[in-house]
Amino acid sequence: MTRKVRVGIIGCGKIALNHAKALLANDHVELLACCDIDGTRAAEFARRFGIPHAYDDATDLMRSGVDTVTVCTPHPTHEATVVAAARNGLNVLCEKPISVSLTEADHMIAAAESAGVTFGVLFQRRFWEASQRAHEAVRNGRIGTPVLASVALRLGRDAAYFNSDPWRGTWDAEGGGVLINQAIHYIDLLQWCVGSPVVRVSGSIATLKHSDHIEVEDTAVATLEFASGALGVIQAGTTFAPGLGTQVLVTGDNGATVSITEFPEGEPAFNDIWTVAGEESYRTVHSTEIDSDPPLATIHEGLTPYHARQIDDFVDAVVHGREPLVTGREARKALEIVLAVYESARTGRPVHLGTADLAQVAP
Repeated sequence: MTRKVRVGIIGCGKIALNHAKALLANDHVELLACCDIDGTRAAEFARRFGIPHAYDDATDLMRSGVDTVTVCTPHPTHEATVVAAARNGLNVLCEKPISVSLTEADHMIAAAESAGVTFGVLFQRRFWEASQRAHEAVRNGRIGTPVLASVALRLGRDAAYFNSDPWRGTWDAEGGGVLINQAIHYIDLLQWCVGSPVVRVSGSIATLKHSDHIEVEDTAVATLEFASGALGVIQAGTTFAPGLGTQVLVTGDNGATVSITEFPEGEPAFNDIWTVAGEESYRTVHSTEIDSDPPLATIHEGLTPYHARQIDDFVDAVVHGREPLVTGREARKALEIVLAVYESARTGRPVHLGTADLAQVAP
């Protein structure tokens, strides 16, 4: 009989709801504990999901008998939490981004590897059927060699969103804006599908709509150069009303293009452009048919099944001693691209990846 994985959730905010639902649905999991610096919130979370133990200190949770934790705390706290968990011999699944600096990310990866524990990072959009199909098409050479790739992220956010949590929209507590919070999901998909390291980044960021609510960027553009010679483009903004969704495109040297399109935000993505020879298909979505700017709660609900798929993959990795689909090293790649855009925006010069430590710095 396969042993139960004893799990604790650290951080009981909105995203932790998806973790709890997924963990409770997994037959190989015993959800044993939860923790939040707000003890009242932790206790309410525990009551809601029937979790036996609630704590207001992560150290107590790590010593409560769990062997695995999921980390749902603000971005700048990830390093300390993950490193502490690894040193306590616990497997760790951390929400994205892995951290807000490469040094921190490397500390986390090294701590997990030194302790011999499993370490993964949440990028649940890799588990969309559309993402897996596009990745497989590129990997199998059905578009030839990738030559051009892009991310277009056109989302809507308002003052209520930024005011919903005190950490939102600040450099110190969030580590950035649209790039590190929203676009990093699709940057991860882009580099995963292209399958070649990004080696050079040039970018600009600005706060053009939400300057009354945030100090971080709400608009960003960047160009990417891959080791293979392919080129890429990132366009990202939370300035659209209503939100127009997100699209990742990859074109190969045989002329074929595959897409991963999320519209409306939070709905499962689809391959609306697919010109692989013999498989050509298009899908059109009319804005009059669906709500193109759903509330944040609806977005989270739409992603719940894919959170569950990634958590199931992580639990299976723990049980069978293999790597999860999204390791700490994989998650580091998207972070490095985001931080390179910030550095390029700050200095006005291209950034060569792998040549220097990169950290979130307010331009």
